[in-house]
Amino acid sequence: MSFENYSAQLLRYPELGFSLDLSRMDISADFTAKMQEKIEKAFTDLAQLEAGDIANPDEGRMVGHYWLRHPDLAPSEEIRKQIAEPIAAIKEFASMIPTGEIAPPSGGIFQNILIIGIGGSALGPQLINDALGQVGEMKPYFFDNTDPAGMDRDLAEIGKELSQTLAVVISKSGGTAETRNGMLEAKNAYEEAGLDFAKHAIAVTGEGSKLDHFAREEGFITTFPMEDWVGGRTSVLSTVGLVPMALQNIDFETMLAGAKEMDEQTRLPDVRKNAAMSLALAWYHEGDGKGARDMVVLPYKDSLVLFSKYLQQLIMESLGKAQDLDGQTVNQGLAVYGNKGSTDQHAYVQQLRDGLHNFFATFIEVRKGREGESIAVEGANTSADYLQGFLRGTRRALYENGRHSALISIEQVNARSIGHLIALFERAVTFYASLVNINAYHQPGVEAGKVAANDFLELLNQVRGNLTAQRKSAQEVASAIDGDPEDVFHCLVHLASNGEASHTRGENPSDDRFFL
Repeated sequence: MSFENYSAQLLRYPELGFSLDLSRMDISADFTAKMQEKIEKAFTDLAQLEAGDIANPDEGRMVGHYWLRHPDLAPSEEIRKQIAEPIAAIKEFASMIPTGEIAPPSGGIFQNILIIGIGGSALGPQLINDALGQVGEMKPYFFDNTDPAGMDRDLAEIGKELSQTLAVVISKSGGTAETRNGMLEAKNAYEEAGLDFAKHAIAVTGEGSKLDHFAREEGFITTFPMEDWVGGRTSVLSTVGLVPMALQNIDFETMLAGAKEMDEQTRLPDVRKNAAMSLALAWYHEGDGKGARDMVVLPYKDSLVLFSKYLQQLIMESLGKAQDLDGQTVNQGLAVYGNKGSTDQHAYVQQLRDGLHNFFATFIEVRKGREGESIAVEGANTSADYLQGFLRGTRRALYENGRHSALISIEQVNARSIGHLIALFERAVTFYASLVNINAYHQPGVEAGKVAANDFLELLNQVRGNLTAQRKSAQEVASAIDGDPEDVFHCLVHLASNGEASHTRGENPSDDRFFL
């Protein structure tokens, strides 16, 4: 590895404090030339998307998350208002919380936020809170699953402060089961504490949605709109993320400005100056355009520990598709996992270096160690020196064993740089989807899972209705309701585990008996 090669493969945006080093991806000199036709199409596709063309043909929707940080790009004055007006309303609402103009009915001020959402409606706010949340501001809690024990744990931690906790329910349709369940669980907890849930709740949802109707009927404090042209996994810079950020006094306007800056840099049609296209091409090169290798995300900063989880949804839900835009079966995707450095050097880096070679790495470097002075921990070296050493050493050790990696560097973790990172990966996903000719903005696999879950719930209720004091096997219950014995068995075990039935075990599941 020569310094000349490093210099040639390093893309820098000095004014953004950002760089992308692809020198250890070993991309051949003629690769870009071979990809030129696909590259030109990808630039054209993204320009058309930003101009308001239908970018999600399955659902007939525009895709407008890029407009959120640059409303002038939006294709109509109506959409520009849909962006600007909620921002003004969010700022006004948030300013009234610390003054007590909007306050709990029992008095005092709201001290906590209970964010109820799923997928992007929770992951985005969780990432921003973990990266930028400040001690002393409103403390956030999350119902981001339909796990009752998880909700109980959060409610126990909130404890007597429930009366000073503002619930933020986030769902575009209001029909997402996990979010609905979380809201109803929260409502019950407030009511058991003698509190009016609606007087402690706001909603972020689509106009006219089930949640919108519920919020208005119940008398929620207010609602904020979630637009049809913003998908969940790209919604962190919409009202989904801006409402929690404003309540926590996080500078979302600087984050929007940072995203806009990265968009402007990655709108340039010169690959050598376009970090998002360069990143997408590196993914294509490493995975042979088929996602043949996983991406391990290793941010060397505690505050970015959730970034790999955030990228997991953004990338895998966008790129994991069975068919391409021509209807051909392609089974595309790019698997993403990761945690943080240097923690992972004591975990799965051993396999990354010496085990199955089915991945490439994306390191994220934060150049500034901390605010203020650092002590020397050994000789003249500080903790930040060690973190840098571990990053450089791990990357070198991987490369020496033939493992490739990209390195993204930012100056520090702040609202502006988080905006840069979000925009970079959103744009890289858009480019890559075009390179492999797939629709990045639908999720048929997710919908299939929801249908299957509903089928199970319908069967569960049939099983529940067939239970009596008589001891029955799974086969007997299945025969009575014309169900699959294995599925019925799982229903029966679930009911027994949750106190709705009794269960005696035999030699094997066929011998088990269930009864009231």
